[in-house]
Amino acid sequence: MSFSSFTTFDSNPLSTPWSKGFVTHLRPRLLSRPRNVVVCSVNPHAASPSLAVAQSASQGLSRIESLSQVSGVLGCQWGDEGKGKLVDILAQHFDIGGANAGHTIYNSEGKKFALHLVPSGILNEDTLCVIGNGVVVHLPGLFKEIDGLESNGVSCKGRILISDRAHLLFDFHQVVDGLREAELAKSLIGTTKRGIGPCYTSKVVRNGIRVSDLRHMDTFPQKLDVLLSDAASRFRGFNYGPDMLREEVEKYKRYAERLEPFVADTVLVMNEAISHKKKILVEGGQATMLDIDFGTYPFVTSSSPSAGGICTGLGIAPRVVGDLVGVVKAYTTRVGSGPFPTELSGKEGDLLRFAGQEFGTTTGRPRRCGWLDIVALKYSCQINGFSSLNLTKLDVLSEFSEIQLGVCYKHIDGRLIKSFPGDLRHLEELKARWKLLVMLVVFHLTMLHHYTHLIQVEYEVFPGWKSDISSIRNYFDLPKAARQYVERIEELVDVPIHYIGVGPGRDALIFK
Repeated sequence: MSFSSFTTFDSNPLSTPWSKGFVTHLRPRLLSRPRNVVVCSVNPHAASPSLAVAQSASQGLSRIESLSQVSGVLGCQWGDEGKGKLVDILAQHFDIGGANAGHTIYNSEGKKFALHLVPSGILNEDTLCVIGNGVVVHLPGLFKEIDGLESNGVSCKGRILISDRAHLLFDFHQVVDGLREAELAKSLIGTTKRGIGPCYTSKVVRNGIRVSDLRHMDTFPQKLDVLLSDAASRFRGFNYGPDMLREEVEKYKRYAERLEPFVADTVLVMNEAISHKKKILVEGGQATMLDIDFGTYPFVTSSSPSAGGICTGLGIAPRVVGDLVGVVKAYTTRVGSGPFPTELSGKEGDLLRFAGQEFGTTTGRPRRCGWLDIVALKYSCQINGFSSLNLTKLDVLSEFSEIQLGVCYKHIDGRLIKSFPGDLRHLEELKARWKLLVMLVVFHLTMLHHYTHLIQVEYEVFPGWKSDISSIRNYFDLPKAARQYVERIEELVDVPIHYIGVGPGRDALIFK
């Protein structure tokens, strides 16, 4: 789900002077290194960390408690940034909280939970979890998660509310998802095949079924028949008959009875909570670069997981939304097809994938991996207006002796591209840029002016720290090279990094 799938941990997916401690110089090995790079080395004259003592647990608590009444946690990249962990930590200080499309979190005993619909805040017993109207809800999956939580001692009774306006995602939506992908053949979008897109399609063409429809079993069969008949007329491989309708209706009668205690007018709940000064934490699904409008269309989700989706996904006014924390990995990953300008192939990509255990929570698919893309991150920060960032999985980069940072995109003739391109062709041209450039340099340098439309990523190169940082909890105890990397990111995007993840555990977080 996305921000329109926002739920709330307190809501739905909402929303310094920088250190300049590095010396840069161009690395002249154009052909031996297939990238535009600037090498960054540690500044030996950087000021000593006199503020180290301030990195205490009390400062971390102060940081969290200073967040606004309605705050949000959103993904900056293509999803899988680790939003659930931060939400789980922040939810301890909020009254209400939200949902995601698949996240893995750990409780205080280190037990692992893989969640898909239930908000991460469920692990905090004082948090009310709200699944807002922007979410599409697969009831079999929801009940399976609730049963799994209950069997592990996590009480859900009276702690989860589901919007009566939320749309239902049926098993047949998942079948349709697979049939549509098969139709696309080589143009696969790379969905999770969990029926999200087809369910939103039903919603937009106005024949979808909402949670509130389960209260009216006299008309439910007719509405479901319309949906199933529509799928059968559209897809030759979709087999539909009276028996399927009868079975589905009987199944959803049972679901309706079990679901009823969870159903609420969450628009009213949210706005009353705001008026009573309750603290609300919005958890966004997916991420900005998968936004239906602002992402790498058509390789995107079917909703708006950026800040604009918070209000429409929960039914709250823009003026009440305060601090938004953007969650970004220390590198970049994405699942499925679509442009990925800083993608690594070969051994480097494999090392990053296995070091970071980059396999989807929802699908188990291996994620594509690459260096952190500052152009995409800055674009995400502009769209969402983040007040701070959570940099996750910094510890994964400990495996590398050299770390690269994609700092800008340029035309092959050196002209700067000022923002993340909306034209998919420009992004696709990044893939073959160096192969063509090398051919031009070696054979046809005089023809370079004919290819000025092509673009390339320019990189800065940082020394790695090659040491285990997973037990560090104080920012100034990090190796100097790690701090240099963090501070350069802050400088480039002009947003402070307040939280740094250094491991999967709940406590593996540095407050900066």
